[in-house]
Amino acid sequence: MQPEPHSTADSLSDTGDDDAQWADLLSPARRRLIASAGLAAGGLASTSTATARDGTAVNTTEPGRPGFRAIVPPPATGRSPWGQATASEPTPRPASVRPGEATLPTTPRAYTDIKSYHAHIYFDEDSFAKAALLRRWAAERFPVELGNWNLEPRGPHVTPSFYFGFTNDLLPVLVPWLQLNSLGLTILIHPNTGDGRADHLHYALWVNRAQPVNAYNWPAPKPGERELLEQVFPNVVPTVPLET
Repeated sequence: MQPEPHSTADSLSDTGDDDAQWADLLSPARRRLIASAGLAAGGLASTSTATARDGTAVNTTEPGRPGFRAIVPPPATGRSPWGQATASEPTPRPASVRPGEATLPTTPRAYTDIKSYHAHIYFDEDSFAKAALLRRWAAERFPVELGNWNLEPRGPHVTPSFYFGFTNDLLPVLVPWLQLNSLGLTILIHPNTGDGRADHLHYALWVNRAQPVNAYNWPAPKPGERELLEQVFPNVVPTVPLET
């Protein structure tokens, strides 16, 4: 006659360690934890499934399934401040924002209207080191008027920037130099003609890509008038020979 096999409980109770494991497993705190986990799982299952007519469980969290109920916000009350007929409005032609379009000029402008140039170098928190390097390189090699750091948008410039001004004689050297040494930064180069709005918006050159310039609200000078011309006064002395 073979001996009767021991149950799992009998096996675990053979040693003091096994008794401790059972006591730990069946402690009040452990029982409460197991019970709460079972309730949560049961509640989740009840919200995600339903019983179809044939007795099979179906998912009720997917649109189109039996038992699905979409969460629809209550309809808005009131009326749009724009009225109810905006879709039928005609498309008007806006007023010209470019100089010389309202009436075509009879003669071209003289290139000597350009008295100097500004180069605005744009950067952000990821490209600040590139801007600092380019700023140092330019100050070491060119007699420019170097402005301070603008760490927030300033004037018509919508991102952090710094600028340097330079005289007309440096144009054929500085523009190619900036093209080759921009380090991927966006650079706005504009002339100073006594019309700051047009200088920034319509007479500008861009190195790499263009970006918005908030100068449309800049008052344009009246016909025959000019703004106070912004002059350039170099404030750095080059210390490094220009690479050729």
